[in-house]
Amino acid sequence: MRTDGEHTVVELEQQMGYLRRVRGTGQHAQLIGGEVTLLGPDAHAAALGVMQRHGRKPMSMTHGDFDYDYLKRLALDGEGQRGFEFLRFAGHFDSLMLGRRGTPRPRRESELHAHRRRFVELFEQLRREHGVRFDLAHNMTVTPRNLDQVAEVTREAMRMGFGMLSFQPAAYVGNPARWREEFSDVSIDAVWREIECGVGARLPWRHLQTGDVRCNRTAYGILAAGRWTPLLDDEDPKDLAARDLFLDAVGGTDFDRPPGLLALALARLLIRHPTLPGRAVGWAARLARRAGPLALLRGHPRGMTFVVHAFMDAAVVRPAWEAMQRGEVAEDPDVRAAQERLSACSYAMAHPEDDRLVPACVQHSVLDPEENIRLAQQLPMA
Repeated sequence: MRTDGEHTVVELEQQMGYLRRVRGTGQHAQLIGGEVTLLGPDAHAAALGVMQRHGRKPMSMTHGDFDYDYLKRLALDGEGQRGFEFLRFAGHFDSLMLGRRGTPRPRRESELHAHRRRFVELFEQLRREHGVRFDLAHNMTVTPRNLDQVAEVTREAMRMGFGMLSFQPAAYVGNPARWREEFSDVSIDAVWREIECGVGARLPWRHLQTGDVRCNRTAYGILAAGRWTPLLDDEDPKDLAARDLFLDAVGGTDFDRPPGLLALALARLLIRHPTLPGRAVGWAARLARRAGPLALLRGHPRGMTFVVHAFMDAAVVRPAWEAMQRGEVAEDPDVRAAQERLSACSYAMAHPEDDRLVPACVQHSVLDPEENIRLAQQLPMA
């Protein structure tokens, strides 16, 4: 099917408007659909503009195989001025993908390091020449074929300028012709161990959980002087107490807002929670001791997050979702486990036409095949 910018913008208006009504503003949203840069830069910019107008923080999902000219045309308006002050992109790089320019059939992840660096360098050039700031994530699918290379990718990519490294154990979803390995051999625990090996540190995650523990695992920290330090030590009772106070006080507050509004929000927080500053100072002192004061002062500290997203096989998602739609709890333990994970899902797709949010695994396993057929009819190749 063809890539149609007008169709994309119209659909986004409906989806983002629905998300704003049911979930409010100030949340992240991904612009995803095969390869986002198949959209022309003007259509891509229009799509991001729609998402921003509806209070979303858009992230463009790409394989990173585009040139600086495309990025510049996306970021600047017709008069060469900044159309965006800030861009978020996620680049997907792994040796399982074929057809990348320069390395069409990589055999090892190390063959893609130059492409990973080039991706970051494009945004660094844009910031240097036009002042457009950025936040970049790195995505990688993991199978038995490249599991033993996760540590090396982590070690190299965490120093390239990415703010997040995200790994996805492969699941049996989509075209069966691509299922050439035993994906079940790669568990979320196995991937996490490899990431920790690459970081050279334990990655605490249980103290801050999003969604089901079988689906998501996240470690937040700071990279300074080449060394990663967690923001919170899950084995320190003082850090856990500071976490509880912070979450109780802040809740769903969005700190990404104009300075005046941010100052007002912070003032209200301090009035309502007068013990917050003292706890914050204590937490900052503990973080400085863990990371090292000199590293924080001179080691160019920046945020660094590690994530694993484990999607489910279509064979269990479909019966689980169909039973949930009927209000039934499955008897089969694997299907029931899928229902539990779907119920806790934090990654949803908007379907305004049905007045519902759909878990990502349902979208990919159940809805995408039917929707792709309709899109092929609606947007045929010329």
